[in-house]
Amino acid sequence: MENKQTVIIESKPLYKTLARVAFPIALQSLIMSSLNLLDNLMVGSLGEVELAAVGISSQLFFVHFGVIFGFASGTSAFMAQFWGKQDLHSIRKVTGFAVIVCFAVSMLFFLPAVLMPERLLRLFTDIPEVIQLGKSYVRIAAISFLTLGVVFPFSATLRATQQTATPLKIGAVIFTSNTVLNYILIFGSFGAPALGVEGAAIATAISRLLELVLYFYVVFIRKNRIAGRAGEFFGWHKPFAAKILVTAVPVMVNETMWSLGMATYNAAYGRMGVTEFAAIQASNTLNTLFILAIFSLGDALLILVGQRIGMGQMEYAYALTKRLLRIGICVGVTSGLLLILASQFIIRLFNFTPEGQHYALLIICIYGFFMPLKVFGGLNIVGTLRCGGDTRFAMLLEVGCVWFIGVPLVFFGALCLALPIYFVVLMAQTEEVVKSIFCWRRFRSRKWLNNLVSDL
Repeated sequence: MENKQTVIIESKPLYKTLARVAFPIALQSLIMSSLNLLDNLMVGSLGEVELAAVGISSQLFFVHFGVIFGFASGTSAFMAQFWGKQDLHSIRKVTGFAVIVCFAVSMLFFLPAVLMPERLLRLFTDIPEVIQLGKSYVRIAAISFLTLGVVFPFSATLRATQQTATPLKIGAVIFTSNTVLNYILIFGSFGAPALGVEGAAIATAISRLLELVLYFYVVFIRKNRIAGRAGEFFGWHKPFAAKILVTAVPVMVNETMWSLGMATYNAAYGRMGVTEFAAIQASNTLNTLFILAIFSLGDALLILVGQRIGMGQMEYAYALTKRLLRIGICVGVTSGLLLILASQFIIRLFNFTPEGQHYALLIICIYGFFMPLKVFGGLNIVGTLRCGGDTRFAMLLEVGCVWFIGVPLVFFGALCLALPIYFVVLMAQTEEVVKSIFCWRRFRSRKWLNNLVSDL
C-alpha cells in the first residue's frame, strides 16, 4: 500500500512525458480547430449569411461529434488501464466494441441528414436564406458522420497506447487537403467552378474519406501494435461488453447532452439575428482553437493517470492528477490572455459589419476571462473523473449545469429580456462557476479512483 505522504512527482520526467503524450494531442487539436477557423474565414469572406449558414449546419456535426467522442472517451479509460497491464488483446476488444457502437450511432445521424436536412436546420434557426444555403451543406458533408464513427475509436486507441504522434501526422495531412480543396472549390480556383458553401461541404467530405483510408493504412497495412485479426476486435463476451457500457454510456450521454446544450445555446443565438449569430460563430471558432488544444491535457491526464490506476498505484495517480490540474489552471490563465490578444487581429479578417465586429470582440473577452474555470472543469470531467470510471457523477454534474443553469439563462436573456448578445454569453458562464466548485469537491473525495480492469 502506498503512503500518500511519500509520493513525489518529479518535474523533469513529468514534463518529458507530457511533451511526448500531450504535445502531439495538443498540436493535432490545434490543427483540426485551425481547419475549422480556415473554413469559417473562407466562407465568412462571402458574407454574414454564408457564415451563419455553415455555422448553423455545423451544429448537427457538433452534436454528432459529442456523441461519438463521448463513447470513445468512455472506452479510453479501459484502454489506458489495460495499457498499464500491457494487455493488447483486451485493448483490441475494446476498440472493436467502440467501432460497432459509434458506427451504429453515426447511421442515426447520417440518414436524416441526407433525407431531410431542411427539417433538421429548422431546429436551430427560422431564417429562410440561412436554411436554404445550409441544407445542401448538410446533405453533402453527411458522409463524415460515417467515417468519424470508425476513425474516433481508432484514434482513441492510438492515444491510449501513447502513440499520439500518429493521429497528429494524419491530422496534418487532412488539414492540408481540406485547406487546398476549400480554396479550389469555394472560390473556383485553378479553373474549378466557384461553389461557395457547397464547395466547403465537398472539401469536408473528401477530406474525411481520406482520413478513414489513412487510419486503416497506418493500423492494418503498416501493422501497428494495435493491429490484429478480426476475431480479436469482435470477440468480446457479454460481461465484457456490459462493463464497458456501464462506464461508457454515461460519458456518451454526458457528451450528447452537453453538445445538445451548446446547440440549444446556438438555437437561441440564431434567433437574435444574422449579425449576432455570425459574431457568435466567429467567436466560438476562435475560442475552440484554444479550448481543444488545452483539453489535450485532459486526454493526457486520462491516459497517464489511467495507466497508473491499471498498475494499482492509487496514491501516485491521485498526486499526479493534482499536479496536472495545477498545470492546467496555469495554462488556462495564459491561454485566456492570448485569446483576448489574438482576437484583436483575427476577428478583423472576417467580413463583418462594425456592429458584428464589436459583438465578436466583446464575446471573446468574456471567453478569455472565464478560460481558467473552463479548463479546470474540463480537465476534471474529461480527465480526472473518467480515468477512474466515475462517469455517472461527471454526467450528472455537467448535464445538470448545462440544462438547469446555462440553457434557461441563455433563453431568458436572449428571448425574454432581449439583452445584447454579449450579456447573454456572460450569463451562460454561470454554469462554469458551479461546475468547477463541484469538480474540486469530487476530486478531493477520491471517490473517482477505481480500477476498472482488475476483474476483466
